Amino acid sequence: MKRSNKDPRPVRGPDDGDAHGLRRRDVLGYATAAPLASAAAGLVGLGALTAPASAVAALLPMTPPDTTDLIDIGDAVTLTSLPTMALVKVTNTGNGRVRLALPRLEVGQGIATATAMMLADKMRLPLSAIEVTSADASPELIWNQLTGGSSSVRSMHAGMPTLGGLGGLLSGSTPSVVGQRVTRLDALDIVTGRKKFTLDQAVPGAKPTMVRRPPTINGKFVSINNMNTVMGMPGVIGVVPIPATNGITPTPPGVAVMAETFGQAWAAVNALDVTWAAGPLDGESNTTIMRKLKSSLLPFALPPLGALTVEAEFEFAPAAHCPMEVECAIADVRADRAEIWAGLQSPIVTQQAVAAELGLPLSKVVVHAVPSGGSFGRRLFWDPVLQAIQVSKALGRPCRLMYHRTDDMRHTRIRPPIYQKARATMLLGQVISFEQRIASVRLDTRHGFGNMLEAAVIALPNAFPQTVGNFAIEQIMFKTMVTSPYNFGVTTKLLTPVPMDMNTCSYRSVHIQPARLVEEILVDEMAKAARKDPVAFRLEYLRLPRARAVLKAVAEAAQWGKAMPAGFAQGVGVHQESKSFTACIVEIDARVPSAAKVVRATIAIDVGTPINPSGIEAQLQGGLCESIALVLTAGLHIQNGLPLEGSYSQYHFSRMKNYPKDVKIIIMPASGEAIGGLGEVGLSASSGAIANAYGRATGIKPRSFPLNFPVDFTPIPPGKLPTPVNVPIPA
Repeated sequence: MKRSNKDPRPVRGPDDGDAHGLRRRDVLGYATAAPLASAAAGLVGLGALTAPASAVAALLPMTPPDTTDLIDIGDAVTLTSLPTMALVKVTNTGNGRVRLALPRLEVGQGIATATAMMLADKMRLPLSAIEVTSADASPELIWNQLTGGSSSVRSMHAGMPTLGGLGGLLSGSTPSVVGQRVTRLDALDIVTGRKKFTLDQAVPGAKPTMVRRPPTINGKFVSINNMNTVMGMPGVIGVVPIPATNGITPTPPGVAVMAETFGQAWAAVNALDVTWAAGPLDGESNTTIMRKLKSSLLPFALPPLGALTVEAEFEFAPAAHCPMEVECAIADVRADRAEIWAGLQSPIVTQQAVAAELGLPLSKVVVHAVPSGGSFGRRLFWDPVLQAIQVSKALGRPCRLMYHRTDDMRHTRIRPPIYQKARATMLLGQVISFEQRIASVRLDTRHGFGNMLEAAVIALPNAFPQTVGNFAIEQIMFKTMVTSPYNFGVTTKLLTPVPMDMNTCSYRSVHIQPARLVEEILVDEMAKAARKDPVAFRLEYLRLPRARAVLKAVAEAAQWGKAMPAGFAQGVGVHQESKSFTACIVEIDARVPSAAKVVRATIAIDVGTPINPSGIEAQLQGGLCESIALVLTAGLHIQNGLPLEGSYSQYHFSRMKNYPKDVKIIIMPASGEAIGGLGEVGLSASSGAIANAYGRATGIKPRSFPLNFPVDFTPIPPGKLPTPVNVPIPA
């Protein structure tokens, strides 16, 4: 029955009438754990004293307070950036124009446009007077050249008053542009093909280079068995075994082929006969890795007497960053100097690592950070640069190195596999605790905070998959990025990194999206157990007014609770991160569960101070697209130490046909709050909404991601690239 919008009663879905997600523990077990109930009750006063001032009173507020309420990763990046903001270069180029050398990497997220808008406002100039370039590696900036953590606009906004050179530049009288809809400064160049990415750089003599990879991740090179044959192939200039090195991060193994064209390099790479020794993951698969992750987690203690629990276990397959631009770099290494071109989120430590590898003074290494066609965290590392400098050094000529898409998925860095256990405990009608245990293959953080000093410390002792420093940095990242918007009483989120020698890297929302997705699924199941509407339940437990405001906005705009045909359902998710708040409601068509499709989405976002509404919408649309992929279809099957996926046709990331035609984005008006982050914020609420919609539509509890994960393709043989397909050009 369709209910009037004026009816104040909570709206129930067709599966809300029972409490299958609720479990009563054995009475004897409760009796042995009865002291926990008293201890929990005693924490109410402590929680009330330490909760944020704007938090909503609840039976048991979040205890202990969330780390991110005090400081998050964006705060840390901003604080460490401010001391050197005066060294960021702003110059007068004449004719009333100003050029900013942006110390962050533009990878499609729109930070160059947003920063130009803020600078235009600061100088009272028209936006057309602002030119933004990408700064070369500048060691004097110390920690002010790291791109990550949804912090770029936040830190540039905070540092705008102190940018170097502003005092000597004339100001205009143009009205404010911040808050207006602005087309990205590079949009026209992108769609017309004029924008120059790494491989478009005009470096004289830089020859195409590709690499033969081992048949398993990080397999060891032994020998080339047909060197003369390959050297005699058309266009081949040189064949170079890439040596193992002992830098901060190891150089990825392989045998490089330089040729006159990429087609010739590709053919020669496939013709190579190479003997390899086993890598550290030989024999491993998703199944064996998940087994190790699961065994690393400690069990939950028994809940208090009389409590009801909602709990579940979850698996997340490894995921590929999969940007349009594959890993690539250009290196020109001479006896006394070197010059590098690459998309780099950590250009300073890249420069320092190259100087150390080549034995050159830092002043003799120039590193150009080139705007990139996507990254999502992968370009925090400089792996293709390490390969390119070895090839250039060995052959004595500039190297234009490109990963093939197959290697970009199989041998580049990935989001690690994850296993989770979560449990909510409810007593006397209220949630008194939320516990989450997360086991993940260790996240490689050896890029540090962007310079050699802490990166070298994190990497000690070298060649170990998990060092003390790496463990510490991963825990810091987890604590300052993963948050919860709810007052669920005694709240614990524990990360257990498992040391496996896998090529991992921060993936957009690397720990946040999986952790918050699990929590949002459990929130729906808690609401069902309490026989409450999922939106009403969230509004009862959300800690902060801004979180409730975005949820109310999407619930009204999406007509939450409206009648849906069989096989269709709505789902909801809420998220806070990086001083921003967002909520999402999606509608899903899951009449065929294995081909579920999101057909409508409504998203509300509060970023405190909106800079460019068009950019905000673009970021949320991208986040929704990625959530659809990660929840429903996109993951890597590791088998015998190597992902099976080797192309977009095999790695099922979202296509245009998978994206809903009806998407509404609500940008909350400026609230006077501090500016919030955006890049990673758009994943978690939409991920939760999609999973919850799927569960409501199908009756299947979402537990293993992606939800639909068949091997529906013939894998490319290990260690090979696909055979090129020659398509004749019509006469």
